[in-house]
This record gives sequence, C-alpha cells and structure tokens, in this order.
Amino acid sequence: MRYLHTMVRVRDLDASLRFYCQGLGLVETSRMENDKGRFTLVFLAAPGDAGTAQTTKAPLVELTYNWDPEDYQGGRNFGHLAYQVDDIYAACQRLADLGVTINRPPRDGHMAFVRSPDNISIELLQDGHLAPAEPWVSMPNTGAW
Repeated sequence: MRYLHTMVRVRDLDASLRFYCQGLGLVETSRMENDKGRFTLVFLAAPGDAGTAQTTKAPLVELTYNWDPEDYQGGRNFGHLAYQVDDIYAACQRLADLGVTINRPPRDGHMAFVRSPDNISIELLQDGHLAPAEPWVSMPNTGAW
C-alpha cells in the first residue's frame, strides 16, 4: 500500500489555487476537466515532492471543483492536511499577507494552523526548530484550528 492523495472539495477554484499555490507554495502537477461530469480536478504537490509526484502521482492534494454550486460542510471524519516547511515564520507571513488568518500562530517556532477558503484545517510544521520570535510569540489563537 502507498499513499496517493487527499481529495478536498472546493467552492471557488481560483481562491483555492491562490491559497494552496501562492500561500502554501504548492505546485500544480496536473489538471483534468470533465465536461460530462461537470467537474475539474487539480492535483497539487509540495515543491519537494513535485518531481516524484509527476511519476508516482503521490503524495498529492486533489482539489475537486464541481461546476454546479454546492455547499460543503466540514465533517468530523476529516482532520487536517499537514505540510513540513523550511521557514514557518516566512510561510505564515506569506499567508497573512494574502489575508489568511493564522488560527494557531507558530509561537513555539514549530507548529501553526491556518484554514483554507473552504475551511479545511492546514497544519504547518517547521523542518527542525526555530527560536520563538515576535510577532508570533505574542499572537493569540483565533477561531478553531
């Protein structure tokens, strides 16, 4: 057995791509439009996995955009996506600059949580450990993560 991908349904493909690609830094590896089924699939990989994802198709996040409007509610059967980052402070700042709320700031220099435009919880974990630094140390939690 091997891990292939996690599928996340999204309401606004452009907003989701801005979040996942510009904010988190993921790379689009492939896209499929299905006119008959009226959906678009976009597969994303972390930059460090992009080369491997091209050949093995894993590990990936699959954004599923259904062309007909639907309201998706988060279920308790889904927890979060987790990504290891080289600099958690830079990653959080990049997301904050895009208007993303940092729900659980990286006060410890190691872990943070944010939410996608579709309210999917995303955990960011520092590769190694950074010393606690402002403004993150003083930031309170915001909302649920």
